[in-house]
Amino acid sequence: MLNSQLKKVAVIILNWNGAKLLHHYVPSVVQNTPDDLADVIVADNGSTDDSLKVLQNEFPTVQVIKLDKNYGFAEGYNRAIAQCADYHYTVLLNSDVRTPEHWLEPVIDYLEAHPEVGAAQPKLLHDRQDGKEMFEYAGAAGGYLDCHGYPYCRGRIFEAIEDDHGQYDHITPSILWASGACLVVRTALYLQAGGLDKDFFAHMEEIDLCWRIHLLGSDIRMVPQARVYHLGGASLPQGNPRKTYLNFRNNLLLLHKNLPAREGKRLLLVRRLYDTLAFGMALAKLHWGDARAILKAHRDFRRMRRNYNEHPTRNLLRELPECRCNIVIDHYVRHRMVF
Repeated sequence: MLNSQLKKVAVIILNWNGAKLLHHYVPSVVQNTPDDLADVIVADNGSTDDSLKVLQNEFPTVQVIKLDKNYGFAEGYNRAIAQCADYHYTVLLNSDVRTPEHWLEPVIDYLEAHPEVGAAQPKLLHDRQDGKEMFEYAGAAGGYLDCHGYPYCRGRIFEAIEDDHGQYDHITPSILWASGACLVVRTALYLQAGGLDKDFFAHMEEIDLCWRIHLLGSDIRMVPQARVYHLGGASLPQGNPRKTYLNFRNNLLLLHKNLPAREGKRLLLVRRLYDTLAFGMALAKLHWGDARAILKAHRDFRRMRRNYNEHPTRNLLRELPECRCNIVIDHYVRHRMVF
């Protein structure tokens, strides 16, 4: 167990062979995180590069948790947070996130004032060289799922990403999910919810966690007074078949485990039809890696779904109005490009 010295917040950066990212991004986190409020901690997932040397030589104030191997995003965080259980709040912060001044305080102040809110995220912007204020794909201004379980965000619908000109600078009553690129959560609630699902390994595991937080009775919000800048794609870039596989497989698992059993079966039948269409499009574009990834995702989903035998009685997709739309039809047929 790490010694928090009575600080409220653990800012945990999970790292695996990311020495260059640590060198580039950790300085802003150290500089702009109030040291009377939070500890900056790097959980190293068994790196074999110079990550630990960079931390020792360049960032002596950063605490380090050394894991013995690469446990993936989900289990890596679970093991790190288990050692930080005495912090009131935990921030899951990607290693490719730049934090400006006052990135953390508004979110913590909001959570302190709203005990009904279990987790939150700042506004997530793209870390660009030209300084343009554009939302970032991974979470933008807060995320939802549509009626068929496709993720989208305020500020990002599929590949259509908006410039930020203050259009979402109000706190919503509730978002379905906050981005794992910068997720601020009450530590006790994280542990109560069971943490991130290690079987997901990476991708959509934060959506699954946020869904379970909602089912425990807590809300999730985006706090626009805070912002961070995310590079994105540092672990797996868009178009990588491994990323395609994880996204398709984990999206199916997400719906299977978090929907009531009967409604989940109906929805998954529709999703298989949509995924068959995606498979056909991959073949038509000669994207053989993606096509194989989709087939493998469905094969492994059929095997892995047996591990989830308990289902909730509440259907969150019916409770949030933003989750009742068909974002596929809205985007590709009606050409809806903005939230």
